[in-house]
Amino acid sequence: MGDNARKGIVSFDMDMTLLNHADWRIPDSAMKALECLRENYYIVIATGRDMGAKYSTGLTELVRPDAVIHLNGTKVTLGDKLIYGHRMDQGLVERLLRFTEGKEFAMGVSVGSEDYYVNPEYVTRHDMIRWKRSDRCFRDPWKLLKMPVGTMAYIGKEPGTKLVEEAFPEVRLPMFSSGEGADVIEKIVSKAEGLRRLCEYLGIPLSQTVAFGDSMNDYEILQMAGTGIAMGNGREELKQAADYVTDRIDEDGVWNACVHLGLIGKDR
Repeated sequence: MGDNARKGIVSFDMDMTLLNHADWRIPDSAMKALECLRENYYIVIATGRDMGAKYSTGLTELVRPDAVIHLNGTKVTLGDKLIYGHRMDQGLVERLLRFTEGKEFAMGVSVGSEDYYVNPEYVTRHDMIRWKRSDRCFRDPWKLLKMPVGTMAYIGKEPGTKLVEEAFPEVRLPMFSSGEGADVIEKIVSKAEGLRRLCEYLGIPLSQTVAFGDSMNDYEILQMAGTGIAMGNGREELKQAADYVTDRIDEDGVWNACVHLGLIGKDR
């Protein structure tokens, strides 16, 4: 089916929506759903990752999306074409990093195979608890002041996010579904705004979009999309904002929702 005949957009968060962290695989049922959807819809990844970065390119090649909303909406690409880009102000980056010094959480950015964090010991602790290993390549976080930064990552407990948001009203820190970290996002950008820009570019009404997610950085896009779907393993606050709550990622949540909504047939 040609692009002009596509019915709309189906957007997916990557981590713990498509990619299961239990085995670092996309469930077979989700891959089958993607192939079925591809016949009638644009497939979009909407993620906190930069899907063009070294650690994500394999996933991009596996999913084969038509478009990607990277870094929580700070970069939007359609195929190889950049249709929107935003960089965090370097002064804000510096103030956030300085605020983090001496606190019981980490903040920074992973770029390729290198990690630029203030208080990196909290990143290592997080890795050891979650994966029983940590093979980070930590670099001087102050080098970020001379690098393009779209969003940053917070690694720590939820109370610390409130400290940051109170000190920096221009940013928000939506928690990961694990409850062990958050994205650090300027309020002027979001996955939802990325979806809106993509719809404008493609000439598709927002009413003809479906968005899947599990974390609080998916909150706005689930509300903006024509149909917002929360994964069964997602945050409770997200489920309350969704139009439909599907099963967990390891219980064929993506496939089951697509069938339930009539986006694909029941036969695998």
